[in-house]
Parts: sequence; C-alpha cells; structure tokens
Amino acid sequence: MGAMEKMDEMNATGAREYLTFRLDQEEYGIDILKVQEIRGYEPPTRIANVPEFIKGVVNLRGTIVPIVDMRLKFNCSKAEYNDFTVVIILNLGTRIVGIVVDSVSDVMELPPESLKAAPEIDSVIDSSAVLGLGSLGDRMLILLDIEKLMSSVDMGLVAIPE
Repeated sequence: MGAMEKMDEMNATGAREYLTFRLDQEEYGIDILKVQEIRGYEPPTRIANVPEFIKGVVNLRGTIVPIVDMRLKFNCSKAEYNDFTVVIILNLGTRIVGIVVDSVSDVMELPPESLKAAPEIDSVIDSSAVLGLGSLGDRMLILLDIEKLMSSVDMGLVAIPE
C-alpha cells in the first residue's frame, strides 16, 4: 500500500486519537486504541541473544511482555533512563509488547485534513510503518503504524512461518 492509499484510508475513517510520545528531538503518534497502559520504566529481565534494542521482558500480571527500547531501535543519540522514561504497553491483538520512550506527551485528536503523506526518504524506520505526518498548530507528529513496526522481521518479536 503506497503513501496515498494509506492517507485515503486514514481520511476515510474521520478524526482519530493518537498517543504522542517523544524520542530524542522527534514527536511520534500511535493509535490510542493500541495502547493498553503506560507504566514507569523498571529494568526488565535480560534475555540472551536478542537484538540490543530488546531490553528484556517483564511479567505483567502473568503475561511475559518483551520490552523494546525505541530509542535504540531508532538510533537516537542518547537513551538515558530518568523519571520521565516510560514504557507504553501495546496490545497488538495477538501479542502484548512494551516500548520504551523518552516521555509521553498527550493524546491528540487529529482531523483528516491535518494528515499528510510522509515523504519517501531513507530512514531507520521501515517506511511502510510510517502512516504519515500529522500537524496541529506548530507541532509535527510522525504517525506510526505501531503494529506493522512491531511485527517486522528485524524486530524478532514474531515467529516466522515456515
């Protein structure tokens, strides 16, 4: 699906709410319906032989949840842990994943006319996982298809069918 088809699909559904979060200097938005909860960062249990950006796992009320540090995944210049560092617990239908971000900003409702197709540029983010850009006032959000991003093969979070 190209950028224009993605934008048409987003526009057809009317205004949507996005949870916004910061990674380094950038602000991102993800569909609020994918967010299960937001928690303070606590060091997860490490697992051997996983990519560096997978910090480990936490036990969330009996469910083992992998924790992905998005700052490492997106090659941010620094990934320091402080009082603002949070874990967004995502419910992606078939699995629950936590993502570490610098901070959570707020929930924004974006009307279809504020959404623009993302330019085709090489970046550390798989371009198929970028829905587009949302603008509200002087804020510019990079809108992510977080489910697609978390299920990409390089994340190592999904079993590959044989």
